[in-house]
Parts: sequence; structure tokens; C-alpha cells
Amino acid sequence: MDKFDQHILQILRLNARSSVSDIARDVNLSRSAVTARIKKLEQDRVILGYHAEILENNSEELLRAYLALKYDTSSSDTRCETYAETFRQIEGVKWCHAISGETDMMLYLEVPGMSHINKIREEIQAIPEMKQVLTHVVMTEFFNTTK
Repeated sequence: MDKFDQHILQILRLNARSSVSDIARDVNLSRSAVTARIKKLEQDRVILGYHAEILENNSEELLRAYLALKYDTSSSDTRCETYAETFRQIEGVKWCHAISGETDMMLYLEVPGMSHINKIREEIQAIPEMKQVLTHVVMTEFFNTTK
């Protein structure tokens, strides 16, 4: 998978209904090249399907949480950059930071419900080097100067 495939996946992740023409323009490839790449990504089972994301209980508010991650640092392959690219591919992960202290990384999630948090946790816990995943659900936001 090259940079074009990664860019196509990023676009489809944001909007699975993006037209081939729009994707082609964004990645600077022809429509036929984009169509062929998407078909290959589907055949290789990188793209497993397209879906509509429905909010649970018709709630307009997303559930927000932080995941504190600890992983085995004894392996030379265990680097924050490696994990960051993996986490970038997970829908609902809004940011990922390597931090100091006992925790190695922090992720911030915005998802429609608890089942989505559980799914993300299971995906991360399946990583062989992952030692601990702690979940902190946001109960109340008093202020946010980044909005």
C-alpha cells in the first residue's frame, strides 16, 4: 500500500460516499486509476465495506473518552510512531499523544456510544505488545478553548 492508497483510505474514512472524481482530484490521479485502486483495496480486504454511522438512541451528543495506553517497551519495534499510524486508522480516534510518565500514549475518542469504545479497546488490547488500556469517560466538559 503506497501513499496514494493511504490517502484514498483517509478520504473514504471521512466520507465513504465521496465520488471517485472528487477522490481523484484530491489524490492527483485519474478516475480510472482511483477506481482500480479502490477495487484492489476491496479485493485485498483492506476495505471491508461501506456503512452509515447511526447515532445510538438518536442522541445528538457523542460519547467522549480518553484511553491511557501502556505497552512493552523492551522490543526495538515498539515505538510510538508505529502505534500512532495504527491508531490513526481507527474511526473515532480524534488525537493521539505520546506522553511522559508511566503512561506511554493517550488517545482521545469521540464516538456514538459505549459499544464503540469497547470495540476500540478490544482492537487496541489485541496488539501483542499492549500491556494496559485504561479508559476515562468524559462526564462533564466545563470549558474547551480549542473549539
